[in-house]
Amino acid sequence: MSRSIIVVNTDFVPGKEIVEILGLVKGNVIQAKHIGKDIVAGFRHIVGGEIKEYTEMMSEAREIALKRMTEKAEEMGADAIVNVRFMTSLVISGAAEILAYGTAVKLR
Repeated sequence: MSRSIIVVNTDFVPGKEIVEILGLVKGNVIQAKHIGKDIVAGFRHIVGGEIKEYTEMMSEAREIALKRMTEKAEEMGADAIVNVRFMTSLVISGAAEILAYGTAVKLR
């Protein structure tokens, strides 16, 4: 059973003291849509408006990257991950990498 890890984008956890820094943790995923959704997205690009197919893809990718990062922190025995950030890069047309990273810490 997995325990709950606190994940914050600040360098502290309110009401807690960081007693040990365990190190950098990261999780990443490269996500793409299948060709049918890619074609639909191409049409949306022509007419304008939100490209929902890619919004969904990126949202799903962020969740996967966050989960992988949290699993790494759990393996290290962390209580929290501070200074969490996300980074995105285009790998090929229609596919992007999402990287989630932060610092795993022990709390008191």
